[in-house]
Amino acid sequence: MADRVERLTNLLALLLETSQPLMLVQIADELAGMYPEAAGARRGAFERDKAALRDIGVPIETEVVEGGEFAGSTRYWIDRERYELSGLDLEPDEMRALQVAVAATRPGSTGEGAQLGLWKLGAGAADDVAPVAATMPTLPALPALREAVADRAVARFVYRDVAREVEPYGLLLRDGFWYLVGFDRVRADRRTFRVDRIEDAVEVGEPDAFERPQIDLRAAVPTDPKLIGGIDTGEHVADAVVRVSAGRAAAVSVEVGPDRVLVRHPDGAVDVAVACANLDAFRSWVLGLMEHAEVIAPPVAREHVRSWLLATASRGPAAGPA
Repeated sequence: MADRVERLTNLLALLLETSQPLMLVQIADELAGMYPEAAGARRGAFERDKAALRDIGVPIETEVVEGGEFAGSTRYWIDRERYELSGLDLEPDEMRALQVAVAATRPGSTGEGAQLGLWKLGAGAADDVAPVAATMPTLPALPALREAVADRAVARFVYRDVAREVEPYGLLLRDGFWYLVGFDRVRADRRTFRVDRIEDAVEVGEPDAFERPQIDLRAAVPTDPKLIGGIDTGEHVADAVVRVSAGRAAAVSVEVGPDRVLVRHPDGAVDVAVACANLDAFRSWVLGLMEHAEVIAPPVAREHVRSWLLATASRGPAAGPA
C-alpha cells in the first residue's frame, strides 16, 4: 500500500488535472495500488484523505449522478477557481506548487509568520489541522521543473555528471521521492530522473517547444528501483545476466520470476536476467547475495560492481572515532 503522503499528493494532482468529475472507483483505478481493494476499506481510506485535504483548505467538490447505471453515485473534483491562491504575487504554477507542498507537508513548529502563511493558503490553526504531516526533502529543482512541465519547455540540467536536455512530460511522487519523466534529447530516449539527484540549477527554455505525448506517468515510473535510470554510462542497458549459486537459486528464481531464468546449470546454479537500468540499485541487489552471485554480462554492469568492490577494498576498514 502506498505511503499516505504519496497517496494524498497524487490524489490532489489527479483531482486538479481531471477534465471531468470522478467517482471513487475511477479514482482508485487512476491511482492503482494506492487504495485498498476491499470496497469498505477503500471508501474509509478515501474519506479520511478527502477530509484531510479539506482541513488544509483544498476545496474538493461533490455531485451526485442523477441518471444512468451510476445513478446515486458521488463524483469528486477540485474547483480550480476556488483553489487558486489570491493576494500573493506568484505565477499560476508557483501557486499550485505551493498548495501541493502544503497538502503534503506541514512544519513541525510554526512561528507567527508561518501560521499566517498557512491561513493565507486556507488552512486553520496548526494545532487544529488533521495529522497529515510528513518530512519531505527540500528540492530546489522542483519549481523550475513544474514550470517546464506546465509550459512544455525544454529543461536543461546536470544529472549524474551528464548534461541533459529533456522534454519534461510530468512529475510523480513515489515512495517518498519525486521523479521526472521525459524525453532526453541527448540520449534520444525516454528517461526517468530522480529529482533529488539533479545537480545545480535547472534551466528552463522557451514555452511550447515540444508536443507532449499521451503517457501514463504511473506506468512510466517503475516500482522496482533497479529499473529507474541511475548512473549514465552512455549506453542504455536494460538487463544484466547474473549467475546465482545453487544455495540461493530457488529463492532468486521465485523473486525474478520463471520467465527471467535463462539457464539452469547441472550443479543447481541458475543464470537470471535482472534489471540494471539503475546500476546503483543493481549493485546493492547483487551484493545482498554476497558470494552467491556473479555478474556475467554486460561488461558495463560487471565492471561497475567490480570497480566498486575494488575501491571499497582499497579504502580498508573505516577508521573509528578518535
